[in-house]
Amino acid sequence: MKTVRLLLLGFGVIGRGFAKVLIEKSDYIKKKHGIELKVVGVGEYNGCLVDEKGVDLKAALDLREKGKWLDMLPQWKKITTKEMIDKVQADIAVEVVPSDIKTGEPGAGLIEAALKKGLHVASSDKCAMAHRFSELMNLAKKQDKWLLFESSAGGGMPLMNLARECIQADEVKSMEGILNGTTNYILTKMSKGGMDLETALREAQELGYAEADPTYDVEGIDAAAKTVILANDIMGMNKKFSDVKIMGIRGVTKEAVQLAKKNGYVIKLIAEVNSSGLSVGPKLVPENHPLNIESNLNAVMFKTDIGRDVVIIGRGAGGRETQSAIFSDVIRICRDL
Repeated sequence: MKTVRLLLLGFGVIGRGFAKVLIEKSDYIKKKHGIELKVVGVGEYNGCLVDEKGVDLKAALDLREKGKWLDMLPQWKKITTKEMIDKVQADIAVEVVPSDIKTGEPGAGLIEAALKKGLHVASSDKCAMAHRFSELMNLAKKQDKWLLFESSAGGGMPLMNLARECIQADEVKSMEGILNGTTNYILTKMSKGGMDLETALREAQELGYAEADPTYDVEGIDAAAKTVILANDIMGMNKKFSDVKIMGIRGVTKEAVQLAKKNGYVIKLIAEVNSSGLSVGPKLVPENHPLNIESNLNAVMFKTDIGRDVVIIGRGAGGRETQSAIFSDVIRICRDL
């Protein structure tokens, strides 16, 4: 049995989701992969939980579910997350903090610190990777460490793993897809339910598909960040967030949606990567097209030189769905330890 020590950088929705799945699947991972995953540090904005024998994740989760903070636990240390990275012996950093798309921070700085310390990194941070993709990947190469980020673009859909493992001889010529479940839910409700955008948005918020501030979703920012990551990782580009032409769905009216429907089309927020560049914006999609998916699902179509059209559909977001990709990255790294 191989024991792998983890630092969990962030204990928000995704960080707590990681802890829950680890508790749930620990025995399964041991049995299937021969790996014991042990979290020896949890970094928060105001301090860290540290225990080299293993942090009590159940106790941490119980506290947060009661609305209390982790500093009530005896494992709490008043140190920064970067100090924890520097001082606590570990193998992999799981970086799941929310970062700013304008700077990529604080996630990009944490990834950099972990790599420089000699840790492998699994990250869900689309803002960090979209902002500093080339720099961080070059650092990982220099340090001879893994930096994997499957969950940063597509959530539970194995997009980068598909390209890396399943279509290895194919050249991906272009890709297009729906990379934001919130806008897809809104546009589906406008088409199927006859709602206007604001009504559909309020429903999405009530169901937890949209944040109280939905700007990143409805303005196309979330999809654009993911587009940069996929273009760079899968198609070998060197693009930045500023290279994406972005148009959100704010201007999509109920009348436009219904007119499209009468003519056999739906309106979707489509991310595209091709020879013309990177873009995100509303597009007409034929009703019988593979990208005409409903509700909060995501879908991506790769156009390749051998396999031609390859389509993958799945849940692109959600705390639990995202864990599938994070654990895939962690377990992939563990094979090389």
